[in-house]
Amino acid sequence: MLKKFTSEPAPHISEFAREFDFETLRPHYDSEVKEVMARITADPLYFQLMSYLWKGITLKDAVKKAETVTSLYDFQTNYMSHAIWTIVKGTSAGLTWSGIENLDPNKAYLYIANHRDILLDSAILQIILEAENFATSEITFGSNLMEQGFITDFGRMNRMFTVKREGNAKEMYDISRQLSAYIRHTILDKNTSVWIAQRNGRTKDGNDQTQTGLLKMLNMSGDRDFVKSFSQLNIVPLTISFEYEPCDALKVQELYLSSLHTKYVKAPGEDINSIVTGITQPKGKIHMAFGKPIQQELHDIEKACSNENEKIKTLTALIDKRIHHDYKLNHVNYIAYDLLHDTNVFADMYAPDEKDHFIIYVENHIKKLSGEEDALRQLFLKMYAAPVENRLNLK
Repeated sequence: MLKKFTSEPAPHISEFAREFDFETLRPHYDSEVKEVMARITADPLYFQLMSYLWKGITLKDAVKKAETVTSLYDFQTNYMSHAIWTIVKGTSAGLTWSGIENLDPNKAYLYIANHRDILLDSAILQIILEAENFATSEITFGSNLMEQGFITDFGRMNRMFTVKREGNAKEMYDISRQLSAYIRHTILDKNTSVWIAQRNGRTKDGNDQTQTGLLKMLNMSGDRDFVKSFSQLNIVPLTISFEYEPCDALKVQELYLSSLHTKYVKAPGEDINSIVTGITQPKGKIHMAFGKPIQQELHDIEKACSNENEKIKTLTALIDKRIHHDYKLNHVNYIAYDLLHDTNVFADMYAPDEKDHFIIYVENHIKKLSGEEDALRQLFLKMYAAPVENRLNLK
């Protein structure tokens, strides 16, 4: 049973958050649910989605199901939990997780996560939290995906809040300050955890790297005390590993086109296509690893570093180290490494028939892409080999 939460304004607002208006980015409130669900059910996409997730459901029953929702808690337990488990059971070889025993269900955390799939990374976290009787988290979602209408309402019902991605230098500075304050407000004042990706956009080359800009943004709402600022956030490095990379062929195609030194421009509907592909594509084994909260290490960083930039870079490297260590390597990663480097150094980590199967898998995908095959093949192998490279580079 999911630990119940309420989704209403916090009874207390810390001083650092008082100057900001969070109306444009927050999730919906419970008090808004009835009106929002009426909008959602009026959209044709609603029944299409329900028909996919609840085989044989009638329109009348789909509407009736929506009418029972009176809170975001109801929405997540009546809709999203079933939906994500349906996707996991139908398109994967199983979901496992580790490390959550190091967390306290009564505390709020900032999950800084590697990002491999637009929807599933954060959604899978929610069903694991539910299974372990933790309250679900709020979730960052790029403004490029939060289009007005059904998707926005559906996302905000699922406790998503908007990360604005566009603006001039001054606007982006103000946006970063607002976002930083909202995240800290959510964790400290609402005692609610937050999922945020370690970088803007998904990792497309398999190399999970945290952007220092993310930590600089988070620090904006602190009080210039490095240890206090980050210890308040209770940072937990979160690592999701898919045996078969979601949207791997689409990512390789984008990487190839970008390598031609032309600006990659997304086609209309490309993000939605990536969401659908990520949902429906076979994923093999899925694992999520919860790292230990970063607390004592902040004091070590404070002592070892002489200035704020150095501290931020060191903390960034620590998060990367945890994610690279916790990434669950599968036989396809070892095969890709050996193929990429023309070696058999990891031959004992896979069977010959698994290697043959992966080669066929790669070749079948490459044939459907546009570009020079050798270059596409290299990008494909690098994507799957990168987690092995990162593990080998751990110090």
